[in-house]
Amino acid sequence: MISEYLGIDSDYIILGLAALLLVLFILTIINIVQMRKLKKGYRVFMSGKNAKNLEDTLIERLHQVDTLIASNRENSDNIQTLFENMQHTYQKMGLIKYDAFHEMGGKLSFSLAMLDVKNNGFIINAMHTREGCYTYIKEIVDGNSIIVLSEEEQEALKRAMGKTE
Repeated sequence: MISEYLGIDSDYIILGLAALLLVLFILTIINIVQMRKLKKGYRVFMSGKNAKNLEDTLIERLHQVDTLIASNRENSDNIQTLFENMQHTYQKMGLIKYDAFHEMGGKLSFSLAMLDVKNNGFIINAMHTREGCYTYIKEIVDGNSIIVLSEEEQEALKRAMGKTE
């Protein structure tokens, strides 16, 4: 009756259904094996813990992550503040010791150049004599001085700017 209606022999229909049944049986076995592996992994994951402990652990880890993110943001802000402050500090130094009057000896006189990142700052020149010590300061703007610099002061300025030979 079915074979007359469809125009296909019933033996082929039975063989097709048997093949389909076999494929479904194999898929069921594969599914069962995978479920056992999943259950085994779940048991290992949950061993010694109940759902409440696991939830507490996850909440604690999320709180730690939030704390680390906030800490990282604070550190970045602090680094930026330090960087901005460093632009206004004296970062470069050049020191030349010399004997102002050759009869004194000991190189007790000195020229000290202190510059910031933009080569702005000052030069202190201290000249030691028998009568005392005289100190002079000269302003440096963009690596230059309005007042004429002595040879020692020029050398201290070159050293501070990193232009030594």
